[in-house]
Amino acid sequence: MQVEIQQVSLQVPGRAGAVVQGVSLGLAQGEIGVLMGPSGCGKTSLIRALAGLMPLTQGSIRLGGNEVAGPATHVPPERRKVGVVFQDYALFPHLSVAQNIAFGIAHWPTPKAQARVADLLEQVQLPGLQARYPHQLSGGQQQRVALARALAPKPDVLLLDEPFSNLDMDLRERLASDVRQVLKQAEVTALFVTHDQLEAFALGDKVGVMREGELLQWDDPYTLYHRPANRFVAQFTGHGVVLGARVDDTPQRAVHTALGVLDDPAVCHWAASREGATQADLLLRADDIVHDDDAAMKARIVRKVFRGSTFLYTLQLASGEQVLAHVPSHHNHQVGEWVGIRPEVHHVVTFEPDPRA
Repeated sequence: MQVEIQQVSLQVPGRAGAVVQGVSLGLAQGEIGVLMGPSGCGKTSLIRALAGLMPLTQGSIRLGGNEVAGPATHVPPERRKVGVVFQDYALFPHLSVAQNIAFGIAHWPTPKAQARVADLLEQVQLPGLQARYPHQLSGGQQQRVALARALAPKPDVLLLDEPFSNLDMDLRERLASDVRQVLKQAEVTALFVTHDQLEAFALGDKVGVMREGELLQWDDPYTLYHRPANRFVAQFTGHGVVLGARVDDTPQRAVHTALGVLDDPAVCHWAASREGATQADLLLRADDIVHDDDAAMKARIVRKVFRGSTFLYTLQLASGEQVLAHVPSHHNHQVGEWVGIRPEVHHVVTFEPDPRA
């Protein structure tokens, strides 16, 4: 089902100001969206409003083209066909796996409900566990049961509030991939809440970054990472540093930096909209800097973090500015060593200089 959120604002009694301010976003049928941002930015409040658990201060929400929340509209939660998976799973400890999954379809004819439970157990990769109880399951298995229970009534939209936050990192990454596959198979539109960038990118067709109640950018993961709308989005979506730069007034809008001249016909964001030469701040990701022993440019390693297949090096240029680089871990250089580097910047992203820097 298509989801449309238009200029939605929300307030909480006893709290000054809006917890969500003028947020608009959309999801097509079967798309998976993810909202991320720091704690208290309004992510959970927004999905609670979508579920019908929180009234709007202004704006509207449409599901499948029908308004369910607006200035004069409030469709009750039970009539929205929206499923919710909570952070703590909220499984019933006295019910078996099968009984937990069937809880929302108890009114179905028994053979139909049993067939639905069996089908969902296969989808979430828990066949044969229908008689177990929640305390007999691992955290990942409990999460799969919670997902199956939410999917059982065949909701049009599924909302998931930090569903993997209680799991370890490796399990979260595997589950994210599995859950995406289950949702795509079910063809259900879904909206996740998380604060984890890798989780968001693994799950989402669309990803949004929120701060202090505002949605700063809503885009596909690739664009969000490589074309961030502002500094906050850039910093929240991955490792990066900012270098001082100058954008010239040629048609190419070449960017002059301590790493040399970067010539990209699509210089992004702030500098691209200005006329004439101008100062700018340049965003550089760790994957924009390539380790190359034969390169003429050298940088000194000031910090290194081992990540198994790679090191994350913090490198100081001759100018004193620092950059980051992912380097294969068989290049095990020592802190203080000078190594060759070259820029390989395929997405030149600039921002207005920060006067506080």
